[in-house]
Amino acid sequence: MNVKRIALKLGLVSLLAFGANLQAAESSLRIGIEAAYPPFASKTPDNTIVGFDYDIGQALCAEMKVRCIWQEQEFDGLIPALKVKKVDAVISSMSITPERLKSVDFSDRYYRIPARLVFRKGSGINDIPAQLKGKRIGVQRATNFDRYVTDHFAPAGAEVVRYGSQNEIFLDLLGGRLDATMASSVVIDESLLKRPEGKDFEFVGPNFTEEQYFGTGIGIAVRKNDALASRFNQALATIRANGTYDRIRQKYFDFDIYGE
Repeated sequence: MNVKRIALKLGLVSLLAFGANLQAAESSLRIGIEAAYPPFASKTPDNTIVGFDYDIGQALCAEMKVRCIWQEQEFDGLIPALKVKKVDAVISSMSITPERLKSVDFSDRYYRIPARLVFRKGSGINDIPAQLKGKRIGVQRATNFDRYVTDHFAPAGAEVVRYGSQNEIFLDLLGGRLDATMASSVVIDESLLKRPEGKDFEFVGPNFTEEQYFGTGIGIAVRKNDALASRFNQALATIRANGTYDRIRQKYFDFDIYGE
């Protein structure tokens, strides 16, 4: 009889523990992010993540009444981490592209901006890609910028140099080890052109917006057929309607980053 009672109690304890763990899992979301892409996500000296992506994620989690648990990774590891369930979603300035939609789903977009090329002033580059032969162009590995430069500029004779982060690219650009980089126009402007060290650089060429490469905007990646995408969409619609989105946007940008 005592053995049965002990077994019953142990079973009850296990059931309660399972319920508590399930409730904890349902009340939090593991969010993948690359915190090396200011002003969208970066680290402060005390190792705190800050930026537009981070603040939007926090606002969405608050609206959904869950806790964001942020997990940092390099950009090219984010989708693999999502697919093997190490994270539940990715909020890291990830473009919604046809290629990515083959393996993951996305929320609605939460911003949209063009890609640009930046060169040192006086480069004389005005015919792209014809004048890119022999130029070393830095791109962040596994990004839409990487794909575009590889497909369009490498055949014209440009050398594609791949990096783990955009910050590394800017350092080599400033140091003269690169001729140019392609990245988000906002990232180039905020992290290079508006800084004293970027005074000798400028945008060259057009806005690059081809949907095949740059997609229909920046969204939140989730696993295929995950209802989480719908929850993010509802929360995003709410924070745009109640002014939360615009308050966050005004912290970082003096223009409408959401786009048309």
